[in-house]
This record gives sequence, structure tokens and C-alpha cells, in this order.
Amino acid sequence: MKVAILTMFTGLSSTYSVVNVVAEQLRMLLDAHVATKLLVSERFSDEEKVGVFLDERIEWVKITNKRNLNIMENGKVRDGFYEEADVMAHDFVRNLSDVDVCFMHDILYLGEFLLQNVAVRTAQQQLPGVRFLAFTHSSPEPRHKTDWPFSARFMPMPNTIYVYPIASGIPALAKQYDVPEEMCQVVNNSLDFLAFCSDEVRTVAQKVDLLSPDYLVVYPARLSPGKQPEKVASFCGAIKELTRKSVTVLFCDFPSNEIDPKNYKTLIQLTGYENGLNVDDIVFTSDIGFEKGFPRKGVLELFTLSNLFVFPSASEALPLILLEAASRGNFLVVNEGVPALEDLGKKLGAYFMRWDAHNFRLRTTETYPQTEKVYLQEHAAKIVDRMQNDSVIHAKTLARQQFSPQWVWKNQLEPLLRK
Repeated sequence: MKVAILTMFTGLSSTYSVVNVVAEQLRMLLDAHVATKLLVSERFSDEEKVGVFLDERIEWVKITNKRNLNIMENGKVRDGFYEEADVMAHDFVRNLSDVDVCFMHDILYLGEFLLQNVAVRTAQQQLPGVRFLAFTHSSPEPRHKTDWPFSARFMPMPNTIYVYPIASGIPALAKQYDVPEEMCQVVNNSLDFLAFCSDEVRTVAQKVDLLSPDYLVVYPARLSPGKQPEKVASFCGAIKELTRKSVTVLFCDFPSNEIDPKNYKTLIQLTGYENGLNVDDIVFTSDIGFEKGFPRKGVLELFTLSNLFVFPSASEALPLILLEAASRGNFLVVNEGVPALEDLGKKLGAYFMRWDAHNFRLRTTETYPQTEKVYLQEHAAKIVDRMQNDSVIHAKTLARQQFSPQWVWKNQLEPLLRK
């Protein structure tokens, strides 16, 4: 499989949104080990290359446009237009003959690319084995009668699928090109959350799926019985058993002299497994390269991805970690038995549960009407319901899950390549 991306870029300013879309598509293709070439204007300067565009696996092609003429004059194409289109078509044939699929970004859509539009249609007649995906990045144009070559913006092209970033635009897209809606497909623009994260978070992401879980819980704390991390594991197990959805619990842990860390981590894992979690649902950052703790900045970035924060700690003063989780839009569950958590939790609108606590020299041990497992299941049901009806939590979770490059590639773009 070899893919060409036809852009006619003259630069790579990130303020031009299509540059960002192409950058994400390049990452998807390269991560999938798909041979990729990028077609740009011959006026493109190599000094513009940044980020993924510096990847040596990309084959760069500068498309001929020697005359650089203004194609329009008094509503008509200028003399030399068709000769220029033929020169460009020849270049397209030469550079697309070895590819299986060609992505075209706004080439058929924008009037400013009319020359390229006509040229690629001419070239396509000599490229019967190449499939084209025509991406449109703006609102489709109402179809209207016009003469050639301006009619090229409203005509179907053989062996072409028409792509729009959201489903609501498909009917209008089909009308613009006079094709059945079945020839139009949705490929969302993606948001690469991890591209904005630190190296430490990206290291974690190489070993832990941070994007697809329905419930992603991050718990930063030292490995101490006072922080009660096993309660986080048991509660998350109750959520998974109730919902049958994916749950990942990431402990950003650091050592404590109070207890043997290896034995305590085993206890936490067993508690989670007994309540419904799978073996790979629980991860400790100390097991994946961060033995002395995980950077605080990285914790804040992880909270940007997570959607649920469970805080069963038995004793706290002013818990900054609760503020940090709240500031990143997590649903908050805190231990009502700790005065500081009750106080701050009320201000933040947290959900209250009760676990063992000790504050101001007073220790409390919780007993439950039936069993702790039944207690966890009852509250898990209430919390799941609240999260499902919380528009902010819903939006945050959906954006992470279904607009990541990984999801878009697996569910939308790759299937189009394999058709």
C-alpha cells in the first residue's frame, strides 16, 4: 500500500487548519507503516518543514507550475490555462503512477485550485489503478450550472470517494458533486491530545491506553495505607462489573517507608480483580519507568485525559490534588469521613462516599448495612448515572475517545484505504 497526499501547500503555517489535518493524517499513515508521499507546490520552501513534516519516511514531491499565472480574467480563464493544466497533469501522472490511493485536500472544492482540479481530472484518465479520496474542509457549495472548466467544481470524478469531516454535511456534499450519498464518507478531523503532553505522559501512553477507556481514573499518591488506593481499585471494579465498559486505573505512585511496595501493589491488584477489574486494568507508573514518582506537570496532563477522580484518602489537610483533578473537569468522588474532603468537596460539588478515616486524633471505621461490595455497587450505579447525564463529562470523554487520531484511523480512514 502506498498513499499520496495532494495539497499544493506553499507553506506550513499551523494557522491554516488544513495543515494540521494533513499533519495528523501523516502521523496516522506513518504509524501504520504505510508508504507515503506528499505533493506540494513547487514554490514550497524546505525550510518550512517542522514536526511530523521532518520525518524522513515522507517522500516529498514538488508539482510543476512554471507559469504561476493568474487563471482568471473578466470571469473567464486566461490564455495558457489549458496548456498549464496539461503540464501539471503530466506531472501528476508521473508522480501518482506508483500509488494506490491519493488524498486530495480541497483540490476539487476550492475555486483557487481550479487549475489543479482540471489537471488531476486529466491525469486521472491515465491512472485507472489509483483511487482518490477528495477531502472537503468547508461548507459544500450549492450546485449550479456553469461552463467548463468552472463546472469541474460540481462534477463527479471517476474512481473517487468524497470525504467530509462530519455526517451532517454529507447530503450537501453529494449534491455539490452530483453523486449518490453512498459515495460520500465521513472522516473526522482528529485532535491529538498526546501531542500537547510532556515526554513523560507520552511514555506512559506507549504502554497504557489513555484514549479509549470509558472510565479513566488517575490516582496520584504515595504507596501508603493512609491513602487507601485499594479502595480506588475496588470501587473501579464495581463500575466495570456494573457497566461492562472499559475501565483503566492509573496509579501515579511513589515509594513509602510504611509498607513494602511490592506486596502492597499486589494487594491493590487483587482487590481490584476481586471486584471486577481485569489484570491489565490497573497500572502503576512505578512499574513502567517512574520508580521515584511521576512529575506533577504530567499528573495535571493526565487529569486532562481522565474523567473520574476517586479520593478515598483517610486523612487530608488541604488536598491540592483534588483541586487539580477538579480543574481538569473530572467527576469527583471523595471520602466524606475526612473533614477537609467534606469541606472542599461541598464547594466543588463532589459526590460523597464513606471510607475509613482518621482526623484530629479521631479514627472512624466504616461498617455498611450489607457488605462493602454491595455498598460500592449501589454508589457505582448512582455515579455512572450522574456521569452519563453530565454534559461536560460526556463531551470530554467523547472527544478523547472518538476524535483521537487512533480512533479516526481505525474506524474511518483505514477502512477507506482497504476497500
